[in-house]
This record gives sequence, structure tokens and C-alpha cells, in this order.
Amino acid sequence: MEEGILQVRGLQKIFGGLKAIDGLDFAVKEGQIKSVIGPNGAGKTTLFNLLTGVFPPTRGTFEFRGALLNGRKPHEIAHLGISRTFQNLELFANMTVLENVMVGAHNHTAAGLFSAGLRLPAMRREEKKIREKAWEELRFMGLEEKASWGAASLPLGEQKLLEIARALATHPRFLLLDEPAAGLNIRETETLSRTILAIRGRGITVLLVEHDMSLVMGISDEVLVLNYGRKIAEGVPREIQRNPAVIAAYLGEENGNA
Repeated sequence: MEEGILQVRGLQKIFGGLKAIDGLDFAVKEGQIKSVIGPNGAGKTTLFNLLTGVFPPTRGTFEFRGALLNGRKPHEIAHLGISRTFQNLELFANMTVLENVMVGAHNHTAAGLFSAGLRLPAMRREEKKIREKAWEELRFMGLEEKASWGAASLPLGEQKLLEIARALATHPRFLLLDEPAAGLNIRETETLSRTILAIRGRGITVLLVEHDMSLVMGISDEVLVLNYGRKIAEGVPREIQRNPAVIAAYLGEENGNA
């Protein structure tokens, strides 16, 4: 298996008697957009939860830029340069759009509690940097004119972009996107597609879980296909589209959506 920025070897996760992930091996090369597809229950979100420290693996290893991730807490993994979005939006509805993104930027603050409490110069400088970073990501997403809006008042498509902006504010090298196109219309999905390509253009590697096959096949460098927690195919989009096992397990279901 070719080395990559992310290296997964023999990964397994068992819940009770259910093997949600079973002996999974794959790599993600630096600068790639790699998509993970498969029927509902294939283990895609479980994979993301393992990679970000939400669940410990039953066995197997996963490394990011040579650093072993096994046993690390979510905040430790985030500090290594891995960030994610969630299948169900995890925005702070009582905060403004700008404040939501600033929460992500706070992940890399260095000023201590004493400085923060007394509003010492070091803390004020950091707060200024955090605000500037948040504005930078809002401009990148085209949301700067809605910075003062309540996050809950945005339409769904823009809420999805806001969650990505918050993830980008953590300065990631590797971004995991969990079904970002779910619930979006065609125009919103096209905007999302351009956004993901622009993120890759910033030198950020992307691992994408998605059901929208037009999005997946249009932007992915490689596609990994799971079924019952196992890898059944991996390759460039045109290979996956022609793979009989994929067609039988996934692409043949619900006209290519599952």
C-alpha cells in the first residue's frame, strides 16, 4: 500500500458483536480529495469517528504524517492538523456567524487563563488574530456580509459553508467532510463543489464522505468504497463507476444514491 499523509492499517471497530469497521487498509496522499462511499451502515461515519479520536479502535493503527493517532484525544488530533465537519450540523445557534468561526480559531490560542481573565496585552493580541482569521475564512466562503447574523438564521446551504469555515479556522492540514451535500439543492451543491476544490487549492488534503455521486465523481482524485465495514473497491472515479462489486453493493441502489 502506497504511503500517504494518512495511513490506515488493519483498522477494526466492534460494537457488541457488530463489526462496524473490519480490517480496513487505505492511504490518503497529500493534496488529494479522496471520497468514501457505501450504502447506509457501511461504516463511513464510524471511520471518521475513529480517525478523530471519538472512538478508540478495537485493533489496527492509523497514522497522520508519521504520528500514531491511536489513543489520542480529539483535541490532540486537532492540534496535529486534522479537522472535521459533522453529518448533523454542530453549529452554535445562539452565536453569530463570526463568533462560530472564532470558536474554531480559538483551538490554537496560546495565552493562558490568567492573561484572558485580566485582558493582558498577549490575550488582546491573540483575540485580534482570532478575529482576523475568522474574517478571512468568512470571506473565503462568501459569508462576510452575514457575519453579524445569528448562525441559525442562515439557510441550510450557508450553514454547511459556515461549519466548513469554522473547521478551516483551526488551520488544518487534513479536513474530513461528513456528508456536506446532504439536504442541498443543485445550486448549493455546485457551490460546495467549487468550495472543496478551492480548499484543496490551499494545500489542504480532503477526505469526503458523501452520497451525492455527481459530486463525488466530479471532484475526487480517488474513491474508497465500503460495504459492511470492509473495503470492496478503491481507485479513480472511472474505475469505481465500472466496478461490478460497487454497482451491486452501492451504485445500483436508489439510482446511485444510498
